[in-house]
Amino acid sequence: MDLRGKPVLVKFPVGTIGDILGWFPYAEKFRRKHGCALECTMAKNLVELFAPQYPELALSAAPDVRTAAPYASYRIGLFFGGDQDHQPFDFRQVGLARTAGYILGVDPQETPPRLPPDPPRVIAEPYVCIAVQSTNLAKTWRNGLGWEQVVDHLKGLGYRVLCIDRERITGHGWVWNGIPHGAEDFTGDRPLAERAAMLHHADFFVGLSSGLSWLAWAAGTPVVMISGFTLPTCEFPTPYRVHNTHVCHGCWDATDAAFDHHDYFWCPRHKGTERQFECTRAITGRQAIRAIERLRADLGLAAPNGAGGKREAAK
Repeated sequence: MDLRGKPVLVKFPVGTIGDILGWFPYAEKFRRKHGCALECTMAKNLVELFAPQYPELALSAAPDVRTAAPYASYRIGLFFGGDQDHQPFDFRQVGLARTAGYILGVDPQETPPRLPPDPPRVIAEPYVCIAVQSTNLAKTWRNGLGWEQVVDHLKGLGYRVLCIDRERITGHGWVWNGIPHGAEDFTGDRPLAERAAMLHHADFFVGLSSGLSWLAWAAGTPVVMISGFTLPTCEFPTPYRVHNTHVCHGCWDATDAAFDHHDYFWCPRHKGTERQFECTRAITGRQAIRAIERLRADLGLAAPNGAGGKREAAK
């Protein structure tokens, strides 16, 4: 199949941010490999984020498509149940981002997408961004003390701690999550470029296996990721991942567990028992703080209430 000069369509799903941030760079690898005229469809807010940085690609907000009769088309997504008709390898075995590389037949190594360079800094003081919300309870940090301990530690160092989730409170039924005590409320449905700029100037980001962690990675911001339901091979590599392998963990990447998008309380092995969500309940605030301190030591970040503290000054 020779795609050089031919119109090709790559369709990305809508309603998700982190997945597309991980997948989109593979489309550019595909265009360079084949020399084709490539159009990509995705959510409007992602088109607005990517379009200025990728003039070689035609980006359209789904469901609008400009390529009426593509010579070839590809649909990128997570195909469950071990489906190998639409993906060469089970995404649970190769990683969430890398599955797009295999579908498109390009180098599967993760590459951050290009974002607007040198965005303006609007907060003068040293700060850290956090995000505590997600679309499923298994993705959140179920240790009841963890976030407060982390926020207290960061504020004790002299940082402003900014919570940048889209929603101030999320939940379902009898479980609801809000902004940790002591964190500043920077929640809201803001443009992704604005979020990326805020992350770019943060000393680092503390979050979950969720879209804002992928945005921080794309912005070049060090990420402390707290996750128990995924394995380290699922997301982009970070040396500051916090997980506990001494309890049940990694169900999202287990080939014998089927994820249920409609079950907010999904816990395939221990739902309804005392062990439900032990994958993150067993991650302590102390573990997360250790990862933060390793990050600060590696980057040479002094405490803001002492000397320095800005990542730009440590480079």
